[in-house]
Amino acid sequence: MTNEKRATVATCPICKEPTTEKYAPFCSKRCADVDLHRWLSGGYAIPAAEDDSDGAGRDDLNDG
Repeated sequence: MTNEKRATVATCPICKEPTTEKYAPFCSKRCADVDLHRWLSGGYAIPAAEDDSDGAGRDDLNDG
């Protein structure tokens, strides 16, 4: 077995093709635009859960 370093080729997160320097980390403007659309349309939204422990005293502050 040899100790050769293997070159790792980055792949586009949208289509899995090799990336290009101009559009990194994507392979093309199209894939960059697809990613931007997903961000703007909420496709990458992280679901959040309500936490009642922080909001317990907030109603008391508004009473007076």
